[in-house]
Amino acid sequence: MTQSLQLEKAPNPMPNKTNSNGFTSSRRNAIESIRSRTINIPSVDYTEVPVNEIFGTNVFNRATMRAVLPKTVYKAVIRCIDHGERLHPSMADTVANAMKDWAVSRGATHFCHWFMPMTGLTAEKHDSFLTPPTGEDEALAEFSGKFLIQGEPDASSFPSGGIRSTFEARGYTAWDPTSPAFLMEGINGKTLCIPSVFCSYSGHALDKKTPLLRSLEALNKQAVRLLHLLGNKKAERVTCTVGPEQEYFLIDEAFYLARPDLINAGRTLFGAKPPKGQEMEDHYWGSIRERVLAFMMDAENELYKLGVPVKTRHNEVAPAQFEVAPVFENSNLATDHNMLLMEVFRKTAQRHGLRCLLHEKPFSGINGSGKHNNWSMMDNLGNNLLEPGSTPSENEQFLVVLTAIIRAMNQHGKLLRASIAFAANDHRLGANEAPPAIMSVYLGDKLTEVVRSIISGKPMEDKSGKKILEIGVSMLPELPRDDSDRNRTSPFAFTGNKFEFRAVGSSQSIGWPNTILNTIVTESLDYMATEIEQQVKKGGDKKAAVQAVVKKTLTENERILFNGDNYSAQWHAEAEKRGLPNLRNTIDALPVLVEPSAKKLFAHYGVLSEEELVSRYNIMLEAYCKTINIESLLTATMASTMILPAALEYQSRLASVIVQSKAAVGGLNLTAQEGMLRDLSHKINELHNAVEVLESLSHETHDEEAHSDPYNHARFYQQRMIPAMNEVRSAADSLEPIIDDSLWPLPKFREMLYIY
Repeated sequence: MTQSLQLEKAPNPMPNKTNSNGFTSSRRNAIESIRSRTINIPSVDYTEVPVNEIFGTNVFNRATMRAVLPKTVYKAVIRCIDHGERLHPSMADTVANAMKDWAVSRGATHFCHWFMPMTGLTAEKHDSFLTPPTGEDEALAEFSGKFLIQGEPDASSFPSGGIRSTFEARGYTAWDPTSPAFLMEGINGKTLCIPSVFCSYSGHALDKKTPLLRSLEALNKQAVRLLHLLGNKKAERVTCTVGPEQEYFLIDEAFYLARPDLINAGRTLFGAKPPKGQEMEDHYWGSIRERVLAFMMDAENELYKLGVPVKTRHNEVAPAQFEVAPVFENSNLATDHNMLLMEVFRKTAQRHGLRCLLHEKPFSGINGSGKHNNWSMMDNLGNNLLEPGSTPSENEQFLVVLTAIIRAMNQHGKLLRASIAFAANDHRLGANEAPPAIMSVYLGDKLTEVVRSIISGKPMEDKSGKKILEIGVSMLPELPRDDSDRNRTSPFAFTGNKFEFRAVGSSQSIGWPNTILNTIVTESLDYMATEIEQQVKKGGDKKAAVQAVVKKTLTENERILFNGDNYSAQWHAEAEKRGLPNLRNTIDALPVLVEPSAKKLFAHYGVLSEEELVSRYNIMLEAYCKTINIESLLTATMASTMILPAALEYQSRLASVIVQSKAAVGGLNLTAQEGMLRDLSHKINELHNAVEVLESLSHETHDEEAHSDPYNHARFYQQRMIPAMNEVRSAADSLEPIIDDSLWPLPKFREMLYIY
């Protein structure tokens, strides 16, 4: 069922598509298309379809498995999910057959292993359930345990970073039972998608899921060890929970299709500052337009069926920018669900005549988009390890875990910075809309006071002068969940019972940042447990040992704590004094991944071998070069074939007007017109010269001898190509405000940023 939304028609200031000289503007065509269009919006009556009735209907979840699997098989699968036990192959056929019957009964015709290669996107190869006809010419639907457990896609065209030769094409996908299979709906049917890992013939991880699962196992081992050491014997397993807030832009599809840069690069490479941007601060949390709300509700409906627990929706700071936030989930499942969310948003937007932009900086001069990664740890009993608690034993556990995380950020903050390093995120970090590249930890005033009291050995006092914290951890006052204001400038902020990593980019998978976060925290949990054990072995009391280790560790890592304005110049100077690294861009940050200490860290905890880590470094460098190369070619082409022709057409018109005016009336004062022509001609020359420089640099990038080293090649793009692109843009953007509006070929910011 659909409902029609007639776009409000405004007076058309551009009645003719083509002028007398035959010059056509794709922008004008886009605007006229929007003005005359009626959009059919898919309609769902949410009053008749309650969320609780549709939630998870397209998911092979626990409730479904309980209903269709034998009890012994169901229990085995649950032990696999909850406790990491290996599922016996003999049970795979039973699970596969039940999964197939369920999927087919709901309209599925094909299945695929759904995985996350190093492209940063998802991948899938669809196979039919049908088997060859029998003697009675009857086709059967079959799906064995063999096909469930393992697939064999062609791995030759996926990024490998040199971990294997190009001719080595064999790769394997393997079922991840900890993330439930789901049905992805298409126009003409459904496909059973089986979340999977992806590895090479030699067993090397070629995806983002495998290292994440390994990091979760490593963290579980060290966290349980530490909790048992602290006396918490009830905890048998610890996992990470994540709630990624997703920011995105929506623009009309007609504008999108008229912008080659949006189509090919995901961001606008040209565009003058609009008269009205976000300075009025009227979009944030404002009333959601009917057309946008229709999209949101439609997308949410699809996500509910996929078991994705989206909860919050609102307008974001920039015009045409929005945000959606889910309920917290297990880190692995949250990663899968966030990838699904982005895919559903892209598909749903098109049904509404819109396009969803997930690039970190689609429009210069206004806020970009991030993905705030809210992270915590939880034991198998549902206890949040970052909940301060209200009893001495809980206080002790909380402070030890908190101390470990503070140490992890101080010792390995560079690695976390590298986890969000890529070309698109460079446009956003540190631009007063996202945290700067300096990693620091925000605790809030009250918790910072607790930490300083422990370091100094001086008890805290309340306003009445009563001592409320003795040295150590036994008398921590109860902390309210929100004990201080939020700090939106901090890259890693404690927000009551979790940490918010705000620097993650809107387009990237959260799998890689969480893999690194889990790994560095694992190392610190290991450190804390070992230090406490050694103190106890020396004959000390365990309580005293805990207090001594917490105090020592906080003292050694206090420099990472900062509660102020991370955007300020004073903080940058202070951070430099403290010795905190400031890795300003991707090319500065990525080499951290291949430092000896990083190789040792990931290998020691079984998260990534040295070969796997180096391959990711190479893949990221290559992706950076390819991204800038695409943008540079687009910049030169669009400037030469779209903007320069429009400028020259306007130049010709001005010149004709001046010549005709002088011929018609002698002695006319045409100073203003001649000044306009001179100014325009000067700007055209600037643009032409900038394009020539950019094109000459593009030829240099193909010099294999000069750029044989991947890092130097990437550095060339960062230091020379990007500034050259910026020069072209600057020259082009200076032309936009002075050229006849009817000639300008590209949709302008003032048009794209407002959805009608």
